[in-house]
Amino acid sequence: MTNDFKNEPSSYWLDGPQIPEFASLGGSIKTDIVIVGGGIVGITAAYLLRNSGRSVTVLEGGRLLHGTTGYTTAKLSVQHGLIYDELIGTFSEEDARQYYEANRQAMDWAKSVTGELGIDCGFETRPAYLYAESSTGEQKIEKEFEAYEKLGIPGASLTKQTDLPFPIRTALKLEDQYQFHPVYFLAALVKEAQQAGVKFYENSRAKTVHMPSQVELVNGYTVHAQQVLVTSHFPFNDFEGLYFSRMRVERSYAMTLRGNFNEDMGMYINVESPTRSIRTVLDASGERLLQIGGEGHVSGRHEESTRNNYAKLRDFASSYFGTSEVTHNWSSQDLLPLDHLPYIGQMVTGMPHVFVATGFSKWGMSNGIAAAHVLSDLVLGKANPYEDLFSPTRTKLRPKGIGSFIKDNAGVAKELIKGKVTGAEANLDELGLDDGKLVRVEGEKLAAYKDDNGHVTFLKPACTHMGCDVAFNQAERSWDCPCHGSRFSYRGDVLEGPATQPLEQVHPKV
Repeated sequence: MTNDFKNEPSSYWLDGPQIPEFASLGGSIKTDIVIVGGGIVGITAAYLLRNSGRSVTVLEGGRLLHGTTGYTTAKLSVQHGLIYDELIGTFSEEDARQYYEANRQAMDWAKSVTGELGIDCGFETRPAYLYAESSTGEQKIEKEFEAYEKLGIPGASLTKQTDLPFPIRTALKLEDQYQFHPVYFLAALVKEAQQAGVKFYENSRAKTVHMPSQVELVNGYTVHAQQVLVTSHFPFNDFEGLYFSRMRVERSYAMTLRGNFNEDMGMYINVESPTRSIRTVLDASGERLLQIGGEGHVSGRHEESTRNNYAKLRDFASSYFGTSEVTHNWSSQDLLPLDHLPYIGQMVTGMPHVFVATGFSKWGMSNGIAAAHVLSDLVLGKANPYEDLFSPTRTKLRPKGIGSFIKDNAGVAKELIKGKVTGAEANLDELGLDDGKLVRVEGEKLAAYKDDNGHVTFLKPACTHMGCDVAFNQAERSWDCPCHGSRFSYRGDVLEGPATQPLEQVHPKV
């Protein structure tokens, strides 16, 4: 297996666009609406609220668009895997139809705004395909097609003819879907919102929400607001409503490559495991690249080096598309709710001024835009046709969701207990260059990373969210929590929540 992917992962979407930069919050402030999270939901909501007559402030813990939104596959589609048959079985035909309509409207809104503002973001109309290579997968696709017919989803057909350079058993084709460059698109919305008076602050990580709607930052400053929108991917205040127990966190991988392929090909994703997501992208120079994604696993629970996931994607592309040169490779985390529907709306009963959007199940482009529309309507006191469907306070946990709830939380409990009763993974002398392991030093278990110069950084390994021991992600040089997906740099800094506090550095005498 040849590993010619980049040693330093970098997202294709973040290489080139000029994203506006903003200072960190330097003191406590007052605002009407505070949005915590500078990704697709937070930025779109800020744009929608820019002329509402309310003062709007956006807080981002790092850089705008450098979270999951900047590490996506950027398919703007209503074809979200095998979702509609699942929603009909778990909820109802009407609920499944509403899910489709919310995402279709979000897609078309993005197309309309792109035209109105003249945004150069590579917006293209392409068909989307779900494909199967096995008889079991073929049966699943046939059931999904039946769900499309029940819901009246237009432009759908079963076909065996695709642009793929390998045989398939069948595919569910859906016309009139979109692909685009999300960072170019959202950077334009940031500029429009800023010009209308929206305030943006970067490197301003939120810590907690105090009643009724005060956001405290980790630096001690407070934002006093009338309403709070929590759009930070994984809610930073996830103990409100026990969100950490209601979603599974998965990490997946993607890359762009040069090679030989049909430049007019559609967007593809298979229904078997491992996942293969396929599309093309058009870079600023006019060159068309191939994008391959997949190799997902529960965050922090990897059996082998995470670098192998990139190698597997590269080998797949090389085998079938004749591609050889990797231009970018990156990974991202996604949140999968127990009943397959995102949580969008009032965060928890008893906190009427705090709203949340999370749990997009790897389809955050259309779901994120739909969420921003729901939240902006709610904070302005307007009715939204999808608020009941996505309500986070929906009380009935469907039977299919109960099994996932028990399994996922049992896994979390196992990881938590394992970190407290088992020994370290390795001796310090087993630690190679540019590698990290849990080691035991002077009787204490520590997370140790050794750089290329032989310098070792030691951290206390207990995640600051709930105390699970972190695991080293070699591909990203990060410490990842196997319980709820918090991620830390090798220095201990928070990369992704729900954790808000860094891992503590220690300095043993070695």
